[in-house]
Amino acid sequence: MKSLYLLVPLAPLAGALIAGLFGRAIGRRGAHSVTILSVLIAFLASLVIFQDVLAGNTYNGPVYTWLISGDIRFEIGFLIDRLSVLMMVVVSFVSLMVHIYTIGYMADDPGYQRFFSYISLFTFSMLMLVMSNNFLQLFFGWEAVGLVSYLLIGFWYTRESAIYANLKAFLVNRVGDFGFLLGIGLVLAYFGSLDYAQVFQAAPQYANHTISLIPGETWSLLTVICILLFIGAMGKSAQFPLHVWLPDSMEGPTPISALIHAATMVTAGIFMVARMSPLFELSETALSVVMVIGAITALFMAFLGVIQNDIKRVVAYSTLSQLGYMTVALGASAYGAAIFHLMTHAFFKALLFLGAGSVIIALHHEQDMRHMGGLKKYMPITYWTAVIGSLALAGIPPFAGFFSKDAIIEAVGASHLAGSGFAYFAVLTGVFVTAFYSFRMLFMTFHGPERFRQHHQGHEHHEHHAPVEPKESPWVVTVPLILLAIPSVYAGWAYIEPLLVQGWFGSSIVVAPEHDVLGHLAENWHGVVAFVQHGVMALPFWLAIAGIATAYLFYMVRKNIPEVIRRKAGILYTILERKYGFDEFNDWFFAGGARKVGGRLWRWGDVTAIDGWLVNGSARLVGAVAGLVRQLQSGFIYHYAFAMIIGMVLLVTWFVQP
Repeated sequence: MKSLYLLVPLAPLAGALIAGLFGRAIGRRGAHSVTILSVLIAFLASLVIFQDVLAGNTYNGPVYTWLISGDIRFEIGFLIDRLSVLMMVVVSFVSLMVHIYTIGYMADDPGYQRFFSYISLFTFSMLMLVMSNNFLQLFFGWEAVGLVSYLLIGFWYTRESAIYANLKAFLVNRVGDFGFLLGIGLVLAYFGSLDYAQVFQAAPQYANHTISLIPGETWSLLTVICILLFIGAMGKSAQFPLHVWLPDSMEGPTPISALIHAATMVTAGIFMVARMSPLFELSETALSVVMVIGAITALFMAFLGVIQNDIKRVVAYSTLSQLGYMTVALGASAYGAAIFHLMTHAFFKALLFLGAGSVIIALHHEQDMRHMGGLKKYMPITYWTAVIGSLALAGIPPFAGFFSKDAIIEAVGASHLAGSGFAYFAVLTGVFVTAFYSFRMLFMTFHGPERFRQHHQGHEHHEHHAPVEPKESPWVVTVPLILLAIPSVYAGWAYIEPLLVQGWFGSSIVVAPEHDVLGHLAENWHGVVAFVQHGVMALPFWLAIAGIATAYLFYMVRKNIPEVIRRKAGILYTILERKYGFDEFNDWFFAGGARKVGGRLWRWGDVTAIDGWLVNGSARLVGAVAGLVRQLQSGFIYHYAFAMIIGMVLLVTWFVQP
């Protein structure tokens, strides 16, 4: 099986290298064929490994030793257990769907081969991350997905907005990665190893160990390590306040929006915290920090989704909010529920992103929902798959999102950690807001008058807005939509019992008995049907129904209400429109501050100290000395004779003592 483990990440890497280095030679068909085949191989191999792990066969061992320093070994290795193999299947499946979809979406793009090379390389990076058995390989995969996301977000490099977005994503992630690297450094310094198994085994011995970061102040070692590692997750998984890069990453092509925001990069942080559960369980402070940060993200990012008019940005803010739900679950020690929601979210969020892309294709890359409407009759497959994705996102049974979202809400309600009360309020309120903005998007895009005609008529002189009759996307676009819609329907009720009730994750996730909120769910488990019956009588379901009904009222019946609310909201709407001012603050404080510090350093250091004192100052000093010496070099013999006589008198006076 070891060779099969190697095949999973190396197949996409080989596809990326062939498409990237020999793209011109093999052409477009060759590029997409080799990358799709490589990801298909990875997916099929992951399925075989999945069955092997279900049979009880796990693996934890090195593949390659990179460096030995003293007693510390830096290795590339694999940990194949139930947590990693589930991620392998989800990542490779969603990536395969995105690869197929890309054939249709990027058909006319001159960078076709390059794009396929990038997304295949992205898949390799994510697979290396989830399969790692040590912090070194985890960090390699962590940085690799960040680097490739930079290339993909800025894929259309002639757009100034795309270059700004990819630089923003790269820099914000570096902030998180700095904390992540410090956390790994502390692990190495105190545990003397980067291997998961050795660190997790030794962790209880350090439960009461303290360190002094500030003289006179002591902190729990494990709390500091966990919070630093979580700062890395805040960057990758776009948690408040490091969330600002994700909406701007919509500047990249739609397929990469689906790949980054559904199953790969943004879920890396969620996976990492779940993998580090043996450490997080030893620090309730760290768990509370995780829960509160997740709750803030879940609620306040959902509010921003309500006012967006760009179809991709609505889905992007819903991703932020849903990542907040997963983070809340991690903080409540419901790691299984977080991974379950990660899995279901991967399916319906990829479906929504690709559905949005299908609409964008039909309208010649129009993304403003105010210029859409009435597309249901033109694009039936896209419409019905979007309905499935929206129902799953809103948490309506029996769609997948209902089961995972309700499990998280139940788990948070059972938690007694500090911050659980606020988190419970946030995830409950978020249900209404999520249902509202998801169906607002559906109604504005597919229902109502055909506003795209009016828009095109007003822009007929622009070639980009040439009048066109919308039509259903080609099969390379619709087939992935259908294949993603299937698990968006059944993945919830099919897998909730094994994943959350029967302890499917086993030893791959560790939960302290006093934090076992999913145990509360298991004790009251009476089957999937009973769970649904309980769900439809509970508050979250009716909040979701209320959100859908409100969206219907606002955008299908009384269409003037949103504009009235917008006018009356005043400062509140301005705050939401400016995204709470984070971008302005970052531009003023961090970017502006860095420019001012750089300007001062240039003026004082470069101009004044280096140029003024060292370079020009030394030249002026030499000139002044030369000017003085030049006064002595008059060329008259009697001047020199006089100087010699004076010098002789001074020497005699000095040496001849009275």
